[in-house]
Amino acid sequence: MQEGGTASKRGLLLKAGVAAAVVLVAGVLLLKGVDLRARSEQAIDVIRDAGPWVFFGAMALLPLVGAPLMAFTLTAGTAFAGRMTMGGVLVTTLAAIGVNLALTYWLARRALRPLLERLLKRFGYAVPRVTADNALSIALVVRLTPGPPFFLQSYLLGVAEVPFRLYMLVSWLCVLPWAAGAVVLGRGLFDGNFKVVAMGLGLIVAATAVVHLVRRRLAKRED
Repeated sequence: MQEGGTASKRGLLLKAGVAAAVVLVAGVLLLKGVDLRARSEQAIDVIRDAGPWVFFGAMALLPLVGAPLMAFTLTAGTAFAGRMTMGGVLVTTLAAIGVNLALTYWLARRALRPLLERLLKRFGYAVPRVTADNALSIALVVRLTPGPPFFLQSYLLGVAEVPFRLYMLVSWLCVLPWAAGAVVLGRGLFDGNFKVVAMGLGLIVAATAVVHLVRRRLAKRED
């Protein structure tokens, strides 16, 4: 939970800053005549050559230390749909995210708990007090609040000691439409298939609408 919305604002500003930096770097490269499409295809070839075990293993592990999950979901379909089918990529993506969620919870509850408590406090996040009555609401509020990155939400819920089964179910269901939408969107963007792009965007827009509706209902319940 955020104290006074400060942490949420920090998270949004950080994401906006990262997005602006990416756009700026891309613009500079284009002005210098760098073929971004060719470079992207080369990067996908490297990922494809490494194989799905390496890629999806990295998807499960690297977000533990802050690597953006979208970097994996946007490239998974293009890299491996030809070998695994699109359905296989989606299933494996969600399985890798499940492994990441379980590992994050274990680190938050056991190995890294004292360090995480200090870091969360330093960055303005108050650990919510979880009871049997409010565990579901807290899990939903943390997962659906804009600002904090996905991995930080996971650590916060783990430190708060939300029951493991509830944590896994809520977290997995909340990330499912975003991850699926990003996989489909990435495949369409890299392949230049605007129909697939529209499908991916449709999933993300639908997920955004559902999140907005659930947050409004949670806010009414709290009032």
